[in-house]
Amino acid sequence: MPRMTAARAAVEILKREGVTNAFGVPGAAINPFYKALKEGGGIDHTLARHVEGASHMAEGYTRTHPGNIGVCIGTSGPAGTDMITGLYSAGGDSIPILCITGQAPTNVIHKEDFQAVDIASIAKPVTKAATTVLEPAQVPGVFQQAFHLMRSGRPGPVLIDLPIDVQLAEIEFDPETYEPLPVYKPAATRAQIEKAISFLLQSERPLIVAGGGIITADACDLLVDFAELTGTPVIPTLMGWGAIADDHELNAGMVGVQTSHRYGNANFLESDFVLGIGNRWANRHTGYKLDVYTKGRKFVHVDIEPTQIGKIFAPDYGIASDAKAALELFVEVARELKAEGRLPDRSAWVASTQERKATLQRRTHFDNVPMKPQRVYEEMNKAFGPETRYVTTIGLSQIAGAQMLHVYKPRHWINCGQAGPLGWTIPAALGVAKADPEAQVVALSGDYDFQFMIEELAVGAQHRIPYVHVLVNNSYLGLIRQAQAGLEINFQVNLEFENLNSPELGVYGVDHIKVAEGLGCKAIRVTEPDQLLPAFEEAKKLAAEYRVPVLVEAILERVTNISMSRTMDISDITEWEDLATEPGHAPTAVKTLKS
Repeated sequence: MPRMTAARAAVEILKREGVTNAFGVPGAAINPFYKALKEGGGIDHTLARHVEGASHMAEGYTRTHPGNIGVCIGTSGPAGTDMITGLYSAGGDSIPILCITGQAPTNVIHKEDFQAVDIASIAKPVTKAATTVLEPAQVPGVFQQAFHLMRSGRPGPVLIDLPIDVQLAEIEFDPETYEPLPVYKPAATRAQIEKAISFLLQSERPLIVAGGGIITADACDLLVDFAELTGTPVIPTLMGWGAIADDHELNAGMVGVQTSHRYGNANFLESDFVLGIGNRWANRHTGYKLDVYTKGRKFVHVDIEPTQIGKIFAPDYGIASDAKAALELFVEVARELKAEGRLPDRSAWVASTQERKATLQRRTHFDNVPMKPQRVYEEMNKAFGPETRYVTTIGLSQIAGAQMLHVYKPRHWINCGQAGPLGWTIPAALGVAKADPEAQVVALSGDYDFQFMIEELAVGAQHRIPYVHVLVNNSYLGLIRQAQAGLEINFQVNLEFENLNSPELGVYGVDHIKVAEGLGCKAIRVTEPDQLLPAFEEAKKLAAEYRVPVLVEAILERVTNISMSRTMDISDITEWEDLATEPGHAPTAVKTLKS
């Protein structure tokens, strides 16, 4: 039997589980693992500037392609605690990432040794499993089980903590005979699908709510097949955006209290039956007024995690199933029903949803200087085509972007949905660009999100990871300011100051152009709307030529209120701008405006 260090065995397992990339920061307690990583070869490592950044890079990497599992690595103590945010973010969105941490020697872990912390206990609430391995011979089994857990059922993150003496110990392990464990995913039965479809057949105005689970299961083509067979309009959730193209005749728009379309909410409120697949009824989608969301309609809920069914509200029928397994049967039964002539004609209902899509549009075209943010997204629609992978986290920039940008393919809107940590966007975009080097990757941030982990831009410069970062700058915590309005305060949300070194900025404070250039990237500042499209085109050229991140900063008016509900009620959305009434008001809308 071959002998090797436990750290080397772990590296060999990573490779046999399909890992080709890792993101991390070395340190004393994880250096034996890094030695094994170097000597084992086959895994490309990207050196982050912050271990939280490494965890978000791993998230972006996983989210880019089906089957990807991002790996983040850090030393003991604060490295592990810094990566908790990434683990929380990944767990909330059902994203499998593997976090590997170093640890103090086993004999001093509980003696307040330098940088010794019980990271497994800290991480357990936000992971599927978190283990400090105390016996070297257990390392292969713990890693094998980690990949099994990450891939089985509802996907999610795992943390493995390796004391330095465990890493260095020699064990017997044969990589050539290693096999991954079988993956478990619950699958719907034919009887369950037939029962679910009976609700669909009895309805007059049905909708499908398509969640991120459909994208995770790589089942978007099946979703579209089923929708087309049955003539059922689709409402993608924010995490499911891209499961059906925005310009598809059955895309009825997004629903919610923030990242929603006017026509999406209107269509939903007209429905009488909702089939939710791979979604979790998140409150930004349903609002807190569940009586408004559920009144007058029946629900069937399909989800891979049994305990999700009934968690937010009780559906009329629930099925615990992987989205792909369920949709395969949905398509099979629908084809049989169509052949028998038993599917009702939904053309009038579909036409009504598209009529709303063609009339209830928000205005994007404004010529104001300083610029309104809506114009930025309009010009982004012109500059960045259907192959673009957008990356963003939270804030007014993300909310407005989701209302006005267009997504046509799965995994082309890569968004931190549940946790929404500021600073996520830069490292996640680097992970996405690393996973798909030839893609057009476009990140979207407000000024505060951009400043949180701005140092990670140097990672893109060092490792030649190009992408375009659109920064909408109003020198405000815009979303928090808008939320504070209900409390009649405007407190500690104003980022303005006069930068002594950049007086030309006025009160916009941080000179993002100088910072980005100082970190090795290219940067462009835009102050007038007609400059936006040329700047985006130039940014694409610079990214391709220099293979580094390229910043496009758009200087906005200080205050813009973005459409959302102040009462967390999807029927009560506050609109701050007049409805678009002619095509020129929303020239990049996915459906030509009807006035």
